[in-house]
Amino acid sequence: MRAGLRALTSRGRSFLASGIAALLMALLLGENDLFRIGVLITALPLLAAMVVARTRYRLSCARHLDPTRTEAGGEATVTLRLENVTRLPTGLLLIEDTVPYALGVRPRFVLDRVEARGVREIDYRVRSDLRGRYTIGPLSIRIADPFGLVELTRSFTISDTLVVTPQVVALPHVRLSGEWAGGGESRTRSVAAAGDDDVAPREYRQGDDLRRVHWRSTARHGELMVRREEQQWQSRGALLLDTRRHAHRGEGPRSSFEVAVSAAASIGVHLSREGLGLRLVTDQGAAHLTDQGSQSLLDTLAVIRHSPARSLEMGLSALRQGGGDGLIVAVLGAMEPEEARELARLRHSSITGVAVLLDVSSWEGGDHTAAENQQAVQTVFAGYGWRIVNLPAGVSIASVWPDAANRGRYVLDPTGGAA
Repeated sequence: MRAGLRALTSRGRSFLASGIAALLMALLLGENDLFRIGVLITALPLLAAMVVARTRYRLSCARHLDPTRTEAGGEATVTLRLENVTRLPTGLLLIEDTVPYALGVRPRFVLDRVEARGVREIDYRVRSDLRGRYTIGPLSIRIADPFGLVELTRSFTISDTLVVTPQVVALPHVRLSGEWAGGGESRTRSVAAAGDDDVAPREYRQGDDLRRVHWRSTARHGELMVRREEQQWQSRGALLLDTRRHAHRGEGPRSSFEVAVSAAASIGVHLSREGLGLRLVTDQGAAHLTDQGSQSLLDTLAVIRHSPARSLEMGLSALRQGGGDGLIVAVLGAMEPEEARELARLRHSSITGVAVLLDVSSWEGGDHTAAENQQAVQTVFAGYGWRIVNLPAGVSIASVWPDAANRGRYVLDPTGGAA
């Protein structure tokens, strides 16, 4: 009953207050008719509170997202399935699902009546221009009486997650010599860290060709040994994303940071489809990817945020420690020529380097100082043999990606070492 009284709506409280006032005036004036009216008005919200509080609906709820992942700007359909598992029909149900503000307003629905063992399915759509990982739910149900005097809220505990990934655009094929090494179309190919040693033979396994039996090792070990004629290769590359807050300009989906994330996602998906195993590195160091597929990369980029770092040192250290990369693609914001030189030195003759330089001056309204600095950075990368892809505001990465085929000049490090 206390729960029912706490659930009184404004209308219910008004009825209760009016009924009590009518009773008091009837007692003071001795009006029996007014007393009867006061009893009726007072009893109506009390009876409604008692009925709603004693109502024991047993409802099951399930939620389905289609799809569970969507690109920024795309839509997903949420399907709610409510089932009345009791033998009694329900009354009026007000349904509200919990949705983050980035996905739109909270959806609200009214169900007049759900029969015994009845099922209702409700669909609604969500859309977000901002990437991220969003929790949808829990679902809340407000049980109301027919007069709107009492509303009692019940909540489910289940919730689901919608992943909004960065926008990915299809890129044209560009031949990046150096991304695979060791044979096959003059591409650089690196042996997987867990690959087999090709010099020493191994024990015979069922299905091995008997022509590969290594008789000298067989005699030495006392068991059948075969030659390892095939190397287990793994094409590898590194994708560096500059997430430093001071290196980007603008706010919202059209900021240089969001453009950089979308460009990194597009490049990563494109190279993954071409068979390249990528590792993601930011100015905070190497990012953990659960697998070498593009899905893990997109899930990581969906939640990546600005960093407070002022330099790329941690990212450069992660690139040095990784090793085995035949290709480095760096998506960079504003930087100083000296910072560019530290990164450019990581490239040598067996590595292909592609620098995607965001022209932050175009986000600043044509700042001449930023434009001059951008030109100096381009000169540094080109001098160390990197391929330059300029990405100004309002331009798709797909339209400038063919520039990655243009080779830069390869020079010696001014300090004396090989660039």
